[in-house]
Amino acid sequence: MKRIGILGLGGVGGYFGGLLAKAYYKSEEVEVIFIARGETQKAIADSGLKIVTDESEMNVFPKLVSNDPDEIGVLDYLICATKTYDIEESLLSLQKCISPKTVILPLYNGVDAPERIQKIFPENDILRGCVYIVSMIISPGTIRKMGFYEKLFFGTKTTSVDKLQDLQNILQKAKIESYIVENIEETVWEKFIFISALASATSYLNQNIGEILKKKKSLEVYLALLQEIEAVAKAKGLHLPEDIVAQTIVKLEKSPKEATSSMHRDLLANRKTEVTSLTQFVVNEGLKYGVATPLYEKIANALL
Repeated sequence: MKRIGILGLGGVGGYFGGLLAKAYYKSEEVEVIFIARGETQKAIADSGLKIVTDESEMNVFPKLVSNDPDEIGVLDYLICATKTYDIEESLLSLQKCISPKTVILPLYNGVDAPERIQKIFPENDILRGCVYIVSMIISPGTIRKMGFYEKLFFGTKTTSVDKLQDLQNILQKAKIESYIVENIEETVWEKFIFISALASATSYLNQNIGEILKKKKSLEVYLALLQEIEAVAKAKGLHLPEDIVAQTIVKLEKSPKEATSSMHRDLLANRKTEVTSLTQFVVNEGLKYGVATPLYEKIANALL
C-alpha cells in the first residue's frame, strides 16, 4: 500500500489532491490522506472536498483527513502545496510522518522550496515540481477551478528513475496530466517567470489579467517585470527559450481574463502574502548575480 499525503488544500493541493482521492477512494494499492485542520478539516470530514469546474461539480473523500501525525502515520509520498511562508513550520509539524524513504514533491509558487526542504530532511528525495492551473479556495473544503488548462511537471537529477515512474503511474491513473521532465529546473523557472511577474503586477496595479492585457501602461509594467526576471534567470546560467518573454505573454493571453494571482487575492483579503518568495526573491537574486531589477525592487518595497 502506497500512502500519499496532501499538505495544503488550496487551489493546487485541493484540486490535484481531489483527483487523487477520487481515483483511489476504494483502492487497496494507494491511500490518499488530506492533511488539514480547522474549518477545512471539518468541512471535508462532514461532506468531502468539493471541486467546482466550468462544467461540473464533484465531492471527493480521502481515506483520512487529519492534522495529527500519530493518526496520519508514515507516508511514502508527500505532496506539498501550502503557502511558501509556511514551508518550514508545516513540514516540521509532520516529522513523525516523514521517514528517510518518503519522497517529497513541492508544488509551491516559489523556486527555492527544494533547497529549504532539503535542509530539514537531508536524507530524503526532494523533487522539483510546478503546475499550470487557475484554481482557488472559495470556502473551506471547496475549490473552484477555472478554464481548461491543468498540467503538472516534476523531476530531479538525484532520484532514481523507478521512483519517478512510480509516482508518474499513480498520477496518471488519477487522470492527472503529468510529465517527468529532465531539465526540471528550467521548467520550474519558466513557470516562476510567469507567476512572479503576474503576482507582482496584479498586486501592485490592483488589476486582474483582463485589465492588464487591455491597459497599455499595465501591460508595459508586466513586460518590464518579465525582462528583469529573464535577465536574472540568464545570469544564473539557466537555459531558457530565447523567446521566453513572448511565450509568457501568450500564456497570459490564454488565461481566464477575470482571473488574478493568488497573491493579489490574499492582498485584497488582507491576508499574509507571498511577496517575499515571488517579488523580493527576484530582487535578492538580482543583487547576488549583479543584475539590476529596479521595477521589482519598487514593487517589493510597496508591497512588503
